Amino acid sequence: MSEKKPEPANGPAAKGAAAGAGAAVIRRLEASEETSQERLMKKHVPAWVISGAVHVGLIAIMILLFGGRGATAKPPEQVVTTTVEKEEEEPEKDLTNEDPGLQSNLEAALPEIERVDKQTVDAAVTMDNLGQPNAPDTDTTALALPGLNTNDNTTPGVTGDTGSAMSGTGGNNGFMSASFPGRSGATKSRLLREGGGNEESERAVALGLAWLARMQKQDGGWEYEVGSKEERVAATGMALLPFLAAGETHLRGKKYQKTVSTGLQFLLRNCPLSGANAGRMSGNMYAHAIGALALCEAYGMTKDKGMLLAGAQAAINHIVKAQAANGSWGYSPGAPGDTSIVGWQIQALKAASLGKDVVVPAATMKKAVDFLNLAGAGSRKAMYGYADNAGAAPGTALTAVGLLSRYYIDGWGPDNAGMAEGVTGLMKRAPVKSAASPDMYFYYYATQVVHFFEGDEWKTWNEGPKGPDGTRKGGMRDWLIGLQNKKDGPNQGSFEPEAGWIGRSCGRLGTTAMCILTLEVYYRHLPLYKRAGAGDGALKIVDGAK
Repeated sequence: MSEKKPEPANGPAAKGAAAGAGAAVIRRLEASEETSQERLMKKHVPAWVISGAVHVGLIAIMILLFGGRGATAKPPEQVVTTTVEKEEEEPEKDLTNEDPGLQSNLEAALPEIERVDKQTVDAAVTMDNLGQPNAPDTDTTALALPGLNTNDNTTPGVTGDTGSAMSGTGGNNGFMSASFPGRSGATKSRLLREGGGNEESERAVALGLAWLARMQKQDGGWEYEVGSKEERVAATGMALLPFLAAGETHLRGKKYQKTVSTGLQFLLRNCPLSGANAGRMSGNMYAHAIGALALCEAYGMTKDKGMLLAGAQAAINHIVKAQAANGSWGYSPGAPGDTSIVGWQIQALKAASLGKDVVVPAATMKKAVDFLNLAGAGSRKAMYGYADNAGAAPGTALTAVGLLSRYYIDGWGPDNAGMAEGVTGLMKRAPVKSAASPDMYFYYYATQVVHFFEGDEWKTWNEGPKGPDGTRKGGMRDWLIGLQNKKDGPNQGSFEPEAGWIGRSCGRLGTTAMCILTLEVYYRHLPLYKRAGAGDGALKIVDGAK
């Protein structure tokens, strides 16, 4: 209060004295009419008001500085509590849920794409094994797993000079690339329903991925428990593909983001970027293609240039350089090969091209078509042999590989006469639910071919033939679901090793991966082609498919 006492000197009395005598008289007259209380109030009230305002301001500041701290201490606790509760609830919705249903939370937050026929799709993943199914008995190299000869790869990988390289979008903030829209969001749910999947098939996928995740090794890779145990690149690529198909990536995932990330890192550690072995992930071209395929799909889904682009390009460069003069690929780079090995390389090359940034020479694809012409038999090339068209027959595994390869690199859509004839042959081996063990080498390829062919053939293949009451039973979907191990224990979610090549060479791991990939066929690849409409004789090519 002592600081405010001089202020009345600036009040009305002081100003009146400086104004002159007349003003002073007026002030005296006014003063004579004032009581002593009024004069006291006029003298002290201004000071009290100012002092009160100052104190109120000081109190407010103290509340903000000290009282505010106490008041804001609680919200962080509330945020932490909310986060913990959310994390506890999420596992009920994730892929390992007993009943994930059609709206599995693996579906990333991608806006629904109404025009499926406007989307570019990724290459189909072909899962044949390192051994050679349908190989002639006299071919002693069919089961061999030779390494590279010393003169096979003495220079770094080459970059294609006729492909197109388009700039990507960086990491795309972890969201799904438009090259693979069927693997997440509302589009995935719609394709699942329209394609013939159901809650039971999604539950089987969920259990299968959970088992595959448990089989991952500490170094991030996987290993076949029997057969080709040394081919860890192949085992890792084969195990990663079902996660990618379900929409899980190293940048975005509900449960398996770390699983995918460490798996991809394992592959990248086995993919040198320079030197004599640039891009070579394995001495065996089967294993190399499986690993390259996983890298290219992961890149196409994420556009993560920093982590994946260099490795994916190097792996593709190795495939380009390893192609034989007749357009095929063999077990070792540069050696002539067969239809089965060719199918693997084509899937990796197609997946790379759909990622847009990885250069794939057009000349490489053209040479591969030349080999398919060599291996194809019949007037419409609807059947395929091993190294040529000798022994080609309808409905074989090699025919399924040849047809799928034609679909991806030679424009064979559902209205192509050769494709139609080939599917007719495949339908003779449509799934039979009573069979104890599926030949997954055949059924994996054939399922994709018939799925792209669409129509009643696909309904019969997937759900079974139509009975007298109009219902369908005994198709691929329910057959595989019934074969899955659902009992509690270490093998829950897996499939018993099948009796064919996959089971013998890749064991439970390979069989499980192949079966899960087959159950993901509904949304994993959007079609490149659509059937022509009534009266329209031309095949409709989906925009962006070329």
